[in-house]
Amino acid sequence: MKLNRGLAAFVFSMFAMPAMGAEYTLAVEPNYPPAQAREVYKPLLDYLSSSTGHKFVLKTATNYHVYWRDLRSGSKTDFAFEEAHFTDFRADRLGFVPLVRVAETTRYSLVADPSIAEGGTTGLIGYRVVSMPSPSMGYLLLGELYRNPIAQPEILSLAATWRDGIDMAFNQETEAAMVPNYIATLYPNLSVVSESREFPGRALSAGGTVPADVRKAVSDAMLKLHQDDALYEVLVELGASQFVTATAAEYAGSERLLRGVFGYKPKAGAAPAPVATPEEEVEVTGGIEVEAGR
Repeated sequence: MKLNRGLAAFVFSMFAMPAMGAEYTLAVEPNYPPAQAREVYKPLLDYLSSSTGHKFVLKTATNYHVYWRDLRSGSKTDFAFEEAHFTDFRADRLGFVPLVRVAETTRYSLVADPSIAEGGTTGLIGYRVVSMPSPSMGYLLLGELYRNPIAQPEILSLAATWRDGIDMAFNQETEAAMVPNYIATLYPNLSVVSESREFPGRALSAGGTVPADVRKAVSDAMLKLHQDDALYEVLVELGASQFVTATAAEYAGSERLLRGVFGYKPKAGAAPAPVATPEEEVEVTGGIEVEAGR
């Protein structure tokens, strides 16, 4: 009798214990080397873990080429924090749902020393311009500025972070840098040569396998992120004042920015891209892609 009572008490205690949270991965663009990315995003991951009761693990890649390969192949991740073109790709191809986004819209700026910026975009043809590699949004938008393949700057994909481009411009290792606006505004001593078109802010999306209650918990936590003074530096690093609710409709069509990128395939059943007439200039949004060994 005592054994039965003891067993019953043990079973009851097991059911009374709080359920252990699940583990979820969060993929981020390789805007930092992996070790630095872990430091930058650790406060955010800790915040999400404490707010939702689940464990969040960072997933990133060594560079944009690897990131794009994994994205095309549908490499497993539960959440992703990305620019509009990747957000739309995941929503359209992989069943991801945008939950929240950075309140500020995304623009990229081509910046240079004022003496160089006076020449405008044509003044940089043949000179060095640094950017993160393709298919980062900055690289692709830089390609939109220089559609003529024989009238382009020398595009250097050497930056390991967006701020590296600024440092290279200051050190005269390059004549100009393509960077997100939230970084460009921090350096008023550099002049804006050109600004890109506007996109919805970077979004946090959830994969289709993430339960609805977890999605809601993450959304609620992100919408309140700006209320936590301890995470002010996280928002600053992300170039955001706060997060707001996002919808897939806001990002629809942004995937088209990837059309000129090596490995991109139109979605099955999608309407073919319009054929350019002789009077039209062919759009080259992907810049120059070079295969290994050439």
